[in-house]
Amino acid sequence: MSSTTSTGTGPVTGTPVERHGRLGVMGNRVVDEYGAELQLKGMSMFWSVWEGEKFYNASAVNTLVDGWDVSVVRAAMTISAGMGLGYLRSPDAEKSKVKAIVDAAIARGIYVIIDWHDHDAVLNDHKEAAKRFFREMATEYGDEPGVIFEVYNEPNDETWSQVKAYAEEVIGEIRGAGSDNLVIVGTPTWSQDVDIAAGNPITRYDNIAYTLHFYAATHKGALRTKATNALAAGLPLFVTEWGTCEASGSGALDLGEAQTWLDFLSANKISWLNWSIVDKAEACAALRSGASAGGPWADGQLTDSGRWVKGKIAAP
Repeated sequence: MSSTTSTGTGPVTGTPVERHGRLGVMGNRVVDEYGAELQLKGMSMFWSVWEGEKFYNASAVNTLVDGWDVSVVRAAMTISAGMGLGYLRSPDAEKSKVKAIVDAAIARGIYVIIDWHDHDAVLNDHKEAAKRFFREMATEYGDEPGVIFEVYNEPNDETWSQVKAYAEEVIGEIRGAGSDNLVIVGTPTWSQDVDIAAGNPITRYDNIAYTLHFYAATHKGALRTKATNALAAGLPLFVTEWGTCEASGSGALDLGEAQTWLDFLSANKISWLNWSIVDKAEACAALRSGASAGGPWADGQLTDSGRWVKGKIAAP
């Protein structure tokens, strides 16, 4: 499967989690249980409502493992999407979707990110709900070495000081439940301002990485410079979401720029997940309309983006 190590004493066969164990942070790198650099590659699910909902099942995860060679998946749990959709209105329904992905990933030995998929968690006062949710998830899954907690997907209008204070409280619930698993924290401006976070990182807790998101047709060298500056300041990065298209999720693909980004991530051993497993009529969607909920998906059921990214996941 598509995770690579450079050094270390872990096993060389088996599932990604069997090979790498519990993830940690060393300097500006996410490393495995043996202190070796690694790069996980995989797919993010779409928002857990709307068109994305039908793909929240074990068969879809199995297809991604067997057919796409992923080493990580991401459950993007919708928090609030209007019309009564999302965790705030239907916590049990949304948790059941997340748990279907997490349980399937654990069964297959790949890594899985539990993502609080929100843009306004601080401004809309979702902190207490997030704290309850992550304490519950950490209590249930905190001993599983392949589980990663992403406590805030994409802060939008909040400052880093606001996001940091929120994250510290939520991480406190995870650590209070006894889990020392890797936590990933979003950064302002749709998880682009990693350089600002690098100037004032979280120090209250250990084993924390920071989210960097990009869409190749929109975000180019200037954002890579921000990432380079953050790395130089010692900040470990994890790309939990990126797209081949524009930041809107649609528009023209820019596969040349996407390759430039993947080369940058590979050179810096930064793990990544592409957005996303859904059959919505968007350029960044991996699947064509009508693709089955669990796969397997023939190449004809993949979009141009889906086919390209699938090949990049399997590449060494």
